[in-house]
Amino acid sequence: MMSNASFWQKDQTEISRFNRQRALLREKIDLWQKLYQESEEAKILAQMAFEEEDESTLQEVNDDVDQLEREIKDLELQSLLGDADDKRNAILAINAGAGGTEAQDWVEMLLRMFIRWSENKEMKVQMLDHLPGDEAGIKSVTFTVTGPYAYGHLKSEHGIHRMVRISPFDATGRRHTSFASVSVLPEVDTDIMIQIDEKDLRIDTYRASGPGGQHVNKTNSAVRITHLPTGTVTQCQNEKSQHRNKEMAMKVLRSKLYEIEKKKLEQKKHEMHQTQKDIAWGSQIRSYVFNPYRMVKDHRTNVEVGNVEVVMDGNIDAFIDAYLRMK
Repeated sequence: MMSNASFWQKDQTEISRFNRQRALLREKIDLWQKLYQESEEAKILAQMAFEEEDESTLQEVNDDVDQLEREIKDLELQSLLGDADDKRNAILAINAGAGGTEAQDWVEMLLRMFIRWSENKEMKVQMLDHLPGDEAGIKSVTFTVTGPYAYGHLKSEHGIHRMVRISPFDATGRRHTSFASVSVLPEVDTDIMIQIDEKDLRIDTYRASGPGGQHVNKTNSAVRITHLPTGTVTQCQNEKSQHRNKEMAMKVLRSKLYEIEKKKLEQKKHEMHQTQKDIAWGSQIRSYVFNPYRMVKDHRTNVEVGNVEVVMDGNIDAFIDAYLRMK
């Protein structure tokens, strides 16, 4: 196809999209070929080790097979990510619900969990907006996760997350239940055409609050954009320049408008938003219990993990895997 002269006469955006798809397919093919070759080599080496009763080589082969199984499982998981948006980067927003300071602390704990998961996957996290809590924690935070299939993995986290523990902020040592909502959107690439008319926007600037140094508090660098036809609001205050904050807020706005248009075209809610109508305090998708027992349970798949600390350290793959297989 690319050898055809007419191909290069196409729109550059279309060519760029085609090249990205081609590179993605080539990467998958190369990985399958690599795993197949490694499995054949392991089989031959194991046969030789059996014949020669070489226990050390057998142990080495066993270790190689364990690694192969992990890589094949990861590849199998990727095969479940077939939706058009799954390969995109993700935009996450976490907001404190019922529970006051305890809920705001819960938002900060969830943020750390997602950051650790992203680091484990060698994905990049960038903060877009951050509103600190009154006493501790975070009231709300918006950030991007950049990496292969970031949205495809993290869409499983969309919904209400519930925590039960003895609150460190309660002098009487009572057990508290707190809630936080997690919203996950695919980051819109430039190949998605979203028409935004400047006259449909109201752009407000204000002084940023919270962390960021003295500079952000001296100038009106924070930006809030309201899309008047839909009432959609996005904001960003984490960058030092007003121009950069506006750019990041517009990126989030395009993603939100993309979702609105997609719902209209499909005449149904996107899979990502299937639980949107059920998002209310108490309709949690997952519970994290620190007291009286210790367990994390996903209420959609019934997957349970007894080690809460491991989950809070970013090990949420068991929940992601079960969700994708269920879908």
